[in-house]
Formats: sequence, C-alpha cells, structure tokens
Amino acid sequence: MSPTKAVTETKLMTGADILVKSLVDHGVEVLFAYPGGCSMPMHQALTRYGNSLRTILPRHEQGGAFAAQGYARSTGKVGVVMATSGPGATNLVTAIADAKLDSVPLVCITGQVPTGVIGTDAFQETPMVEVCRGITKHHYLVTDVSDLPRVMKEAFHVASTGRQGPVLVDMPKDIQLSSTTVGQNIEMDLPGYRPLPTEVAAEKIKQMAAAIRRSRRPMIYAGGGVISGNAGDELLQLVEKTGIPITTTVMGLGAFPADHLLSMDMLGMHGSAYANYAVRDCDLLIALGVRFDDRVTGKVEAFAKEAKIIHVDLDPSEINKIKAAHIPVCGNVREVLHELNAIVEPPEDISEWVQHCMELKQKHPFTYDQSFDGILQQHAIAELCNLTRERETYITVGVGQHQMWAAQFYKFRKPRTWLSSSGLGTMGFGLPAAMGVQSAHPNALVVDIDGDGSFQMNIQELATCFCEELPVKVLLLNNQHLGMVVQWEDRFMDRNRAHTYLGPIHHEEAKGRSDADKFAYAENRYPDFVAIAKGYGCGAATVRSKADLREALTEMIEHPGPFVLDVQVPYQEHVLPMIPSGHTVDDMILQ
Repeated sequence: MSPTKAVTETKLMTGADILVKSLVDHGVEVLFAYPGGCSMPMHQALTRYGNSLRTILPRHEQGGAFAAQGYARSTGKVGVVMATSGPGATNLVTAIADAKLDSVPLVCITGQVPTGVIGTDAFQETPMVEVCRGITKHHYLVTDVSDLPRVMKEAFHVASTGRQGPVLVDMPKDIQLSSTTVGQNIEMDLPGYRPLPTEVAAEKIKQMAAAIRRSRRPMIYAGGGVISGNAGDELLQLVEKTGIPITTTVMGLGAFPADHLLSMDMLGMHGSAYANYAVRDCDLLIALGVRFDDRVTGKVEAFAKEAKIIHVDLDPSEINKIKAAHIPVCGNVREVLHELNAIVEPPEDISEWVQHCMELKQKHPFTYDQSFDGILQQHAIAELCNLTRERETYITVGVGQHQMWAAQFYKFRKPRTWLSSSGLGTMGFGLPAAMGVQSAHPNALVVDIDGDGSFQMNIQELATCFCEELPVKVLLLNNQHLGMVVQWEDRFMDRNRAHTYLGPIHHEEAKGRSDADKFAYAENRYPDFVAIAKGYGCGAATVRSKADLREALTEMIEHPGPFVLDVQVPYQEHVLPMIPSGHTVDDMILQ
C-alpha cells in the first residue's frame, strides 16, 4: 500500500470503539472505570482492547478519579477515568475540582443518556457539562459520532498542554452505539487556544539576572509549576550557581532535594518557621511556578513586603493576581530557568544572609516531644522516612494534621514522589491516589500516610488494592478525631468539641465529665481497622508502643500485598508552627 493510500484510509467503527482506540493511540496504559447502563458500550469495547489497556475497577467512582490523579501526578502523563451517567458521573465531581485546583491532567469520560431524551429528566440523567463548567479546563457533550475522533484528540491535547487540568467528555449512549468512518488525519478545532506563551524576551532574562546580582537577601520560592514543568534539574542548577536559599510550597515538595544545605523546606501556615522568617526578611523573592495562595501568604500585604518580586508562571492569569510582581515573567519555567542559568551570576555578597538563614534553621527546627512514651505522629513519619530513604518510595496523604506532618517530617528528594490534595484539600484522597501510583510504578514502595477520618472516606478501595494486586501500604495515624479541626477548636474555639470525635459516645457515662476525660486516649479503639483490612483481604497490624514501631513498620514495608498499619496516637498533638489564617509571620504560633 502506498503512503498516500495509508494516510487516506478510513474504517467504519462504533463510537465506543473509536473512544477506546483513541485511549490506546494516546498511550494510555491504565484506565480506572466503573460501569453502568449508559457506559456499557464503552466497557464492552474495552474488552476488545484488553491486551493494550489495563482497566482497573475501583469500588467507588471518586476512588477511580483519585487513582487516575495518582497515576497522572506520579508520571506526568494524562490520567483517565470513566463512569456512567447520573450518580456515577457526579461521583467524579470532587476529584475533577481537585484536579483543576492542583493543575492535574485528567480526561474524565462519562456516560450520558441517549441524545433523544437529554433534557427530559430521564433515568440517571445529569447535565454534566453544566455541572462541571466551572471546574474543568474544557468540556464536551458529544452529539455527533463523527466529531468523536476530533474531540478525543483535543481532550488529551488540552489536558496535557499549557497549565494542565481536567477535561470532561460526556458520551450519550446512542453516540457510543452509532458508527462512522474514521480517517487517519484528524484536525483539531481549538480557535483561540494558545497553550504556549510567547518566547520570553532576552531583556527580561537579563533583568532577572541583574536583580539577582544586586540582591543582598534573596530567596527562591518554588511551587508545583516547577514539578509539572519538569524543571527540577534547572532549579537545582540555579541554586548551586547562585548560592541562594530556597523554600517550596506544599505542592513543590520534591522539586528540590530536602537534604540540600540550602533547602529551607516548606513555607506557609504550617511551614518551617525559618522559611517564613527568611521570606519576611528577604529583599528579593524569586517566585517560580507558584500562585501566592492564602495558605502561603497569610495577610497578603504583609507577605515579603520588603522584597522585589520576580514571578515566573506559565499561566498569565496568575501574574499580578494576588501579589504584584516587579519583574513579571509569563513563560515555561524550565525554559526560563535554562536561559537564566546561561547568564546568571551569584549575588555579590550574600554570605551573611546565608549564615543568617542557617542559624534560623538551627534555632527553629521542626520538633516534637521525643520523651513521650507512646507514639507521636511526627515520630512515626520520621521513622518511616529513615526506613525508606534509600528505596524508590512514593508518599500519598489524606488531608489534615497527618498531611502537614508528612510534609514536615518526610524528606522528599525527587519530584513526583509526594502526592497531596493541596488546593481543594480533599479528605479521602490518599488511599485511591496511592492505588493509582502503584499501578504506574508496580515495583516501587507506595505508602498512604493517612488519618482515620480521611481513610474512612474511601476505605472501600482496599478491595481494589487486594483484587488488582496493588501492594499499597497504609500508615494509619489513628487518633479517633478529626485532628486538624480539633486543633482549631483548641486554639480558637475554647476547646469546645463540636462533632470532631469519631469514636462511640456513651452518653450516660459521659454526663458530668470533662472533654479531656470523655475523649481520653483509648486502649480499645473503634472501628477495628485491622479486622476491616483483613476482611478486605489485606494484611494488617496494630501498634501503640514506641519500642514496637520500627518492627511494625518493617513488617508493613516487607509484606507482599496491601497492608494497613494502625498506629494508635494521641489526639491532643498540634501541628506547629502555625500562622493563623489571615495573619502574618509575626503572629506565628511556635509552641
């Protein structure tokens, strides 16, 4: 066959087969999909491509969407999730919003009722495009099967280019069953979509270099854009070439090695005191792939108020949105750093500043009560870090105190090894995200550091881990409370407990007793997570003694399948430092 004939050849295919073949053609290796009446044709098509595409059946659609996020965040590829119409589709909404805020590339495919009954309140009908309009990067309702090849090509292109994000493809059942001829050359139709910014002018790079050269107290502030932009090597080169101390956002953990001498760790509400003090006092803040969110800035007008600000970001809408930049740079952070590294020179003399930053690190380290005879959450995470530092390890988390302690006490040295729901702060993220990571990295150690509140929101995914042979480990820091809300109750609500205790309340026994007595550190905890995990086919154990912790962690790590380690910890512990919401570094709570 001649090349010309190969290019123009067409083939008759159903919509369902077109969609699944497009997944294969776009290099999708793993799909998370839960079937239903309006997505059945697509699932039937999946069985015809079983050798090319692994389909993992989650036990809840939200779990599938977070697993797709885990796959995407840990690989940099587009994650794909599929659900049926109505409740199946709406169960994806939280994870879609989560992906939008954290700029995660997802293609979310939903079944829809046939086009002839759309708008009639048909069984399991939900207008998903309207529901998701504000939380997707782009969205499609496919009403003509001949549009589908183009739609799928555009969906992957939009999700993965520019500032990445989720794209929704809503598929009516009759479109899945209809047939059309599909050619080889498929043109996209995206007028106005310009994912790549214009090339940054050489003069702008020179301005950045000049500002760095003249600075006396510079700081680098790096975020998730460095990771999604694959700019970790360029960032390391900039730091080593200039000798400038660096802090990261929670999304930026792993972008720079935490054990590097110039690392100031994470800044923000629960970031290191030394990073927050350094940013307060700096005269130049080099912001790379960040968005100056409220958990970092606190009171915006007081944040880095003495500093000239360089802000590099791919998304022009982020420049000057929250904090005015003296040198705004809209561009690909990797390319910008590559150009900057070619000409930048170290500041003339910042030895005193660097020494000051190192003294801050020594004076205000992350710490905890090491004399406590039980297990503190910080200690458990630090021990896990020590045991796994030489392994290929990925850490996912739920949301709450355990999330912040993991950010503080687990030292990340590589990008994409830390997965956290950061912008939306979604409880229940950790376990399914770990499931997605494990499917992408079958030989790696994947640990979900979770709290008992977050864990129970998607605990059903233990079944998926067992049935799909995904050996995810769960380090469950079980304090029987919604710990972060309890902390805010303690600090700002006169310690009044308002439905933050997760254990059984025996009202007759509780009469006349103080909160401290009523919700005391308990020997017999509810629920029995070991029994639950074993019921799902997973390994499990409980540990409450500090002397037994290392052995228990080793058992968890070496277990061949999924494993839940129930670590019984007190609920009275607080995440510190803490800058109260809307306040400044000078209001930081240190103890």
